[in-house]
Amino acid sequence: MMMIPRKRNDFDLWEDLFADPFFTNHETKVMRTDIKENKDNYDIMIDLPGYEKEDIKVDVENGYLNVTATMNRQDEDKEDGRYVRRERYFGECSRSFYVGDAVTEEDIHASFKNGTLKLNIPKKEEKQEIKSKKYIEISD
Repeated sequence: MMMIPRKRNDFDLWEDLFADPFFTNHETKVMRTDIKENKDNYDIMIDLPGYEKEDIKVDVENGYLNVTATMNRQDEDKEDGRYVRRERYFGECSRSFYVGDAVTEEDIHASFKNGTLKLNIPKKEEKQEIKSKKYIEISD
């Protein structure tokens, strides 16, 4: 079978089939995530199929847990031919979750196995700072 370019208005069984909502995923950059609350902690499970552990970065900044994953297209130059359809995502995607200012990097335990990133985050009470009332001086 030979694939040849065609006009937009020509009938194409494959294009019609893959245009079905079953095959269409407009959320390719979204990290599918489950969050489970336990008595003392939260478990976050993030699906990252096709990523390697080295491609994933997790940090805590200003009370937010940030997860970033990057995938490169280095294999594209090595292959002969051209792609007729590409549905796998390449590039960078990220998610952020508010965990509070009391949680630090040392509190979070992370593991990556079979394309799933698992994060264990303890529940911590926010530090309540007692702030004294400050007055603004009014000039003449």
